[in-house]
Parts: sequence; C-alpha cells; structure tokens
Amino acid sequence: MSLIPSFFGNRRSNAFDPFSLDVWDPFQGFPFSSAGETTAVANARIDWKETSEAHLFKVDVPGLKKEEVKVEVEDGNILQISGERNKEKEEKNDKWHRVERSSGKFIRRFRLPENAKLEEVKAAMENGVLTVTVPKEEVKKPEVKSIDISG
Repeated sequence: MSLIPSFFGNRRSNAFDPFSLDVWDPFQGFPFSSAGETTAVANARIDWKETSEAHLFKVDVPGLKKEEVKVEVEDGNILQISGERNKEKEEKNDKWHRVERSSGKFIRRFRLPENAKLEEVKAAMENGVLTVTVPKEEVKKPEVKSIDISG
C-alpha cells in the first residue's frame, strides 16, 4: 500500500509536470494553516484533457455564477482560472450548527503548450462546471527534400 496517493489528496497531477503551476501547501487542512484561503483553492478541482483538436479544462465551481469566475491568458501562454466564493452574511440572531462549505478565493494556473491557439480560447459554464476550450494549431509536418547523390 502506497502512502503517496493519499498524502497528495489522490490527485492525478504530477509534481514534476512542467505544465502545472500549482503550488502544493504542506499545511493544507491543518487548523493553523498559513493561508485561510487555501481550502477554496483546494476545492477548485480541474481536469485537463487533450484531444486531437483542443485542450479541454473542466473546473468544478458549484454555487458560483459566471460573473464570479475569471478566465485569463497571461504572459503569452499561462492560462489562469480564478474566482471567489463569498462567505454568507451572518445575521445577529442566527445560530449555526455546522459550517462545511468553503469560502474564499481560488486561483489555478497552467502553462499551455506551444501549439495552443490563445486568440481562440472559449469558456462556458453549465451546472456548476466551467469548461475552457483551448484549440490547438495543426502540427505542420516538416518538409523533407530529397537530395540527389552525385558520383
């Protein structure tokens, strides 16, 4: 039995993946965690799938409106998905029995490959799932020229 998958939250991401810009917080989930907003970051789960036509990112953002989520391309090839889930306002007479839903900001960043068509990125939100589509450029096959051998 390996401890590594459960230690890293059973995620498919790879610490050595050159495309992932996520920072692992070793204190995530501890009550004394340095950043109170890391729980919201951890809750923004993303799947990245590459097809023959595009890179597809699917982000779980339940309860958020599209106005509360931003999708940006920065520095030429960095896809950044961010947003904020606001904490519910507490009324003076309210008595809370349990608070399990996270609130705060989340941000996820991915380095896109060179074949990404950055000017054609599209995003859509449906049923709490944000889908970002990054089309791919057609791979040009190198031109091969035969050279006659004399002699």
